[in-house]
Amino acid sequence: MEYACHSGTPRRANIIFLLLFAFSLCSMGQHTFTLKGLVTDDEGKGLELATVSCVEQGKMTMTNLNGEYRMTLQVADSVVVRFSMVGYKTRSRTLHKPQGTQTLRIVMRASEELGEVVITEKKRQTDQMEQLQLTDLSKGAASVTGNAVEELIQQQAGVSTHNELSSQYNVRGGSFDENSVYINNVEVYRPLLIRSGQQEGLSVINPDMVERVGFSSGGFSAKYGDKMSSALDITYKRPKRFEATATGSLLGGSVFVGTSTPAVSGKQGSAFSMSHGLRYKTNRYLLGSLETTGEYRPNQLDYQTFITWQPNRRWTLEMLGNISENHYNFKPKDRETSFGTMQDVKSFRVYFDGQEKDIFRTLFGTVSLTSHLGDSTQIKLLWSAFHTKEQERYDIQGQYWLSDAQSAEQLGVGTYAEHARNYLTANVQSVKLMLARRLRQHDIEAGLTYKWEHIKEQSREYEMRDSSGYSIPHTAQRLDLIYTLASKQNMRSQRMEGYVQDVYRWHSSPVPETSEGDADEHASTFFTLTYGLRFAHWSWNRETLLSPRISLAIVPASNPDITYRVATGLYYQAPFYKELRDTTLTASGTTAVTLNSNIKSQRSVQFLAAMDYRFKMLGERPFKFTAEAYYKALSNLIPYNVQNVKVTYYGENLCSGYALGLDMKLYGEFVPGTDSWLSFSLMRTQQKYQGQWVPLPTDQRYALNLHFTDYFPGTDRWKMTLRLAYADGLPFGAPHRGIEAQHFRAPAYKRADIGMSYLAYGHPTQLREHSAIKRIWLGLDCLNLFGISNVNSYYWVTDVTNRQWAVPNYLTGRQINGRVVVEF
Repeated sequence: MEYACHSGTPRRANIIFLLLFAFSLCSMGQHTFTLKGLVTDDEGKGLELATVSCVEQGKMTMTNLNGEYRMTLQVADSVVVRFSMVGYKTRSRTLHKPQGTQTLRIVMRASEELGEVVITEKKRQTDQMEQLQLTDLSKGAASVTGNAVEELIQQQAGVSTHNELSSQYNVRGGSFDENSVYINNVEVYRPLLIRSGQQEGLSVINPDMVERVGFSSGGFSAKYGDKMSSALDITYKRPKRFEATATGSLLGGSVFVGTSTPAVSGKQGSAFSMSHGLRYKTNRYLLGSLETTGEYRPNQLDYQTFITWQPNRRWTLEMLGNISENHYNFKPKDRETSFGTMQDVKSFRVYFDGQEKDIFRTLFGTVSLTSHLGDSTQIKLLWSAFHTKEQERYDIQGQYWLSDAQSAEQLGVGTYAEHARNYLTANVQSVKLMLARRLRQHDIEAGLTYKWEHIKEQSREYEMRDSSGYSIPHTAQRLDLIYTLASKQNMRSQRMEGYVQDVYRWHSSPVPETSEGDADEHASTFFTLTYGLRFAHWSWNRETLLSPRISLAIVPASNPDITYRVATGLYYQAPFYKELRDTTLTASGTTAVTLNSNIKSQRSVQFLAAMDYRFKMLGERPFKFTAEAYYKALSNLIPYNVQNVKVTYYGENLCSGYALGLDMKLYGEFVPGTDSWLSFSLMRTQQKYQGQWVPLPTDQRYALNLHFTDYFPGTDRWKMTLRLAYADGLPFGAPHRGIEAQHFRAPAYKRADIGMSYLAYGHPTQLREHSAIKRIWLGLDCLNLFGISNVNSYYWVTDVTNRQWAVPNYLTGRQINGRVVVEF
């Protein structure tokens, strides 16, 4: 009996313990709740890898590649949940006594940061197109060309330029012509006869109208056209309210006005917006710092308009128009250049007669109609037209003296004369059909384009040199010119282009929930696979191209701050007019131009591997380090020579080659509240010509660029932007000798520009109520701060001993520029 009572006590205790444990589990379940939802941008697109956190409970998760999130939290009287992402304003939501399952959809707004150039990665880069944001461009950075977008691209890793007067750039060993530019899904073109940076006007991209900038230096997807080196994707903005900006400086000015009409009552989604941009540029003040003195009268005027009408949620009509006219008038007077070494200084003096008159007139327009078939499907039809009429006319004669600067000994004396009458008209029209479909894990896109091209050219050029009493080249029987060219062409062709691509996103499954009921939601590896196929056919050479491309991005579960990217693909450089021009020397000594109908597209097989690493330092400020290695196997190359910015092709596929290199970039807040970056590039590129390996004309072995922004101590009204460039010199040789004779290398390109801005009226971040003027900025720039004489090209002179001397043509010197910016 005692035994039974004694044994029953622990049995009852066990039962009570089990009941209490079960009750505690139930109580724990009742004291937790599930929070799930979606994080999007202001366009309704899901933001991947945004941070969702509850600081009080020490819980944090990240959205998946569709912007969705899910986490388990403890019930409390109030639970504060924080949503954050780089480039967006942090948002918080407070839940009062939440129970069960709570659903929150959060819309993230882009942050408004100070700075003349604010580059913010809106979302993690998971393909080869880096998304850059451009705001307040004219308020701080010193600008030489007025083409702010191109100047920004020139500072990116893997990109180089050796002429501050030009907006053109080389990317990883490619020529100027290997870079595609798109505005609102339409490829745009540059004038064809430009031969010097002095002639260049304003580019087609108006920085005041830009909303988004995407740039890829290689490995880009199939939607971007048939160019081998880079793709620049520009999207113009739709104003959401009235805004206006007026800018004036010693180098020109601009006016931008944008307005919009809100939705009309009874017409859901109806909206209308338009923006207008007018720009004027003159390099007269800047060109006055060149060694060649004279009367410079360059003037460029550019007008653009972008109109959007959305009658309802299903239809959108967009129209973009551009009119640009560039006049370059020049009457040279004289020039004096000293060159050589400290022990052997030479002096070169020239007195000029004659003048140059050039006109570049460009018209560009697009019309697009978009049908939105629901929230995930859209069809777009685009029509575009491009027209350019170019005239290059000059007759310039110079008498020169070459002497020893120390002994005053005459080494050479002579005369040269240059003549040109070049006329070119080009018309390109295209019709493009695009289809986009967004699924849960796929973004499918396809496009088909048909183009009509018509180019007419009539050119006549010659150059005469009379050195030390005899003409070069010297023959006893007749008088020959060193160079003469005649061309008359009328070319018509059609192109068919198309692509299909898919962006597939997925992630590995997270680890199972722990015994406490919390899931380790960081343990998911995110994958983004972009793959596609591009095809093209050109009627001129009857060539059909297929270009497969693929890239993969991986965000490992072990460290979500790291992104690994690999890409490969077959890329073609479809010839345009300049590549077709094959020159042959006739019996009369004239260089005749024929268009090569058997020319093939240049080809590049690209392999890329990259890593992006996000981290914080200097007091928890955000930074990002990017490293990208690449190798490009080149074939069917069309060799070319570069003189200033003029690219002259051989007109035949004669070479094969390669380009390999490493690009690195450190970007972040070196100073709180500002954006700065440092980039460093290493590269080697060569081509095989007639069995001999020679460097490409763009073989820049190293480049270093710094963009640094800072504020004056104790105030955010004064700010400073410093830009430094240090790049290896490019190969060169005597003119009309061919690429095999490029045995020399120019000195390194070194330049520093500094710009300072003062906010004279208004607040840096807040707007004044009931005031028509928001802000007034006053700026002062010092261009070429250290007055470094950079070499642009060379003029070759022959002395009395038949020895040739390369006389450097220097770029601009130190100049001061003042700016005024008024925001309305």
